[in-house]
Amino acid sequence: MTPSEVAALRAALLAWYDAHARTLPWRAPPGAQMRTDPYRVWLSEVMLQQTTVPHATPYFERFTTRWPTVTDLAAVEDADLMAAWAGLGYYARARNLLACARAVANDHGGVFPDTEAALLALPGVGAYTAAAVAAIAFDRAANVVDGNVERVVARLFAVETPVPAARPELKRLAATLVADDRPGDWAQALMDLGSGICRPKSPLCLMCPISQWCAGRATGEPERYPLKTKKAARPHRQGIAWVLRDGQGRIALVRRPDKGLLGAMAGLPTSDWTVEMPDAVPPLAADWTEAGAVDHVFTHFSLTLTVRVATGQGDFLWTPEAEALASLPTVFRKALERALA
Repeated sequence: MTPSEVAALRAALLAWYDAHARTLPWRAPPGAQMRTDPYRVWLSEVMLQQTTVPHATPYFERFTTRWPTVTDLAAVEDADLMAAWAGLGYYARARNLLACARAVANDHGGVFPDTEAALLALPGVGAYTAAAVAAIAFDRAANVVDGNVERVVARLFAVETPVPAARPELKRLAATLVADDRPGDWAQALMDLGSGICRPKSPLCLMCPISQWCAGRATGEPERYPLKTKKAARPHRQGIAWVLRDGQGRIALVRRPDKGLLGAMAGLPTSDWTVEMPDAVPPLAADWTEAGAVDHVFTHFSLTLTVRVATGQGDFLWTPEAEALASLPTVFRKALERALA
């Protein structure tokens, strides 16, 4: 693509963004002189790495109401943060979120650094998040490439290499479109285009402001891009979740090990999760009855948990039912709901 074509494409997309930008609680309006608080940009980007805008928005609003600054977030107890994060997936992100907030509060006086390199040096901040905060919060000419941008670029240049192998090429091609003019708006314009117009299925090419430059559309099969490597079948595991009640409306929870899946989270006592149904010993001797099973899908495997229920006492984190339902990770909340039903 020639420099004049890039300039025309950029002008068309930014004009479209000015007219059609999504209104989001962490976003400044297009062309705003006052940039968005980097804390809000960073928090939203971490949340959105594992979920959608509609799902993340209420979490973002609760977080910023409860902890309006990065210094406020840095002071929270680990368990409170983990409970607030429940339902957003990948609890390692929550631990990294807290580590980053504390680094900004303790090492940077509560002020986020304003360059991509300095942001990348913060704990838990990867290349994408550093670029996004640099561009959106500080208007740095950073190359921000998420899944939506990958799809737009793959179609725009008709990239024939399948992902994930294509990612370095997609990032290089996306960089050819970045300029010093409105880099924050440019990054968000590409994201909005991928989200609303250049959709994974049934892209709205007739409504696309940059369709005249799109090599994928010129092939007549834009939906073919990005090409994808066939995924291996997701393995399936089984386990047992024990729901112990004390007769006072409380549920027995345990703290999971710091490392591993759902690390450091409060959860129901469970067996190991294995290919074959485990022959596991319950957390205490009681009159256990079966209450059905629940299914859950993680990134790398699917899981069926058989739910067993009893009443008893013991050394657990005794938690009121309502609080447990509100704070448990999704897989355990499903099991608890099955037991209570």
